[in-house]
Amino acid sequence: MKLHDVILESAKPAELLSACPKYKPSPLIKKSVQNNSFWIKDETQRMGLGAFKALGGVYAVGSIIAEKQGLPLKTDSFFLDEFKSCAQGLTFVCASAGNHGLAVAAGAQIFGAKARIHLSDTVPENFAERLINKNAQVVRSGANYEESIEAAIEDADSNEAIHLADGSWPGYIEPPRLVMEGYTIMAKELCDEFERLNDWPTHVYLQAGVGGFAAAVAFEIRNSWRKQPKIIIVEPDAAPCLKQSIDHGKILTVEGPVSEMGRLDCKTPSMLAFDILSEAANEFCLITEEQAQNAARLSNEMGLATSPSGAAGLAALLANPDKDASSLVFFTEGSVN
Repeated sequence: MKLHDVILESAKPAELLSACPKYKPSPLIKKSVQNNSFWIKDETQRMGLGAFKALGGVYAVGSIIAEKQGLPLKTDSFFLDEFKSCAQGLTFVCASAGNHGLAVAAGAQIFGAKARIHLSDTVPENFAERLINKNAQVVRSGANYEESIEAAIEDADSNEAIHLADGSWPGYIEPPRLVMEGYTIMAKELCDEFERLNDWPTHVYLQAGVGGFAAAVAFEIRNSWRKQPKIIIVEPDAAPCLKQSIDHGKILTVEGPVSEMGRLDCKTPSMLAFDILSEAANEFCLITEEQAQNAARLSNEMGLATSPSGAAGLAALLANPDKDASSLVFFTEGSVN
């Protein structure tokens, strides 16, 4: 599968989200740190959930319910009795290292379905409480993210639930494709804003765990931006699964210590992300725990509270300063873990 074989349509989630009272474009802010001036796409307050992943999980849940009923993906569909009746009988299951689970839980709550989220032992209990507040059932499964994914797959198979992961692998493409399609909204919003400003970035830094966010944004940039930037993919040096896989031309599982960048601490990439970023990305940058923590501290000093995962793009920018570049980074989540 190549970039031109993958279809992500930003117009579909744009139509769905246009009717959502919590939806509005996230801010684009210009800041300067350590003599580096750059743009920030601030996702820390997105749709009241505090992370970009709200876009993917909510959109995917609504899309899957509509598809099961043979309904068009139009806002009117969500108010039909057959849509509501279908939703009430469905349970969405996923593993989560953080915000994807919250987005799936929110989508299920919005549309009237159920959600069951598998968390590994490394995910903080206060995050589990946030899921419970979204009416999701929380199950502790495994010592790490990869083990919680296996538990979620088994759960879905055993209980006739819908597995809605944000990573893809052979034989499992469509649900994570929908999640990624929701993420393209960020690049669409940016395209509109940069077109209005007539001021385009030359470098875009995209942090990656399994790679769904990075690949979706890169895909939309390559397909719709009038001026094309250099795209740099940022990973923890403890979990360089995309870099290693693309360097070797095949999907690999890497080994490494647990990273404080918990949202990015994924050892096996998404197949869709691997396929897209093999063509769309220009460079890969690995950052240390210290660099990510320093970037989070600097972001907080700027008045934009985020986590080491959320500030990973800024960490990469500061590690590779270029005075002639006009750079864009994403603060992908708020500081709540």
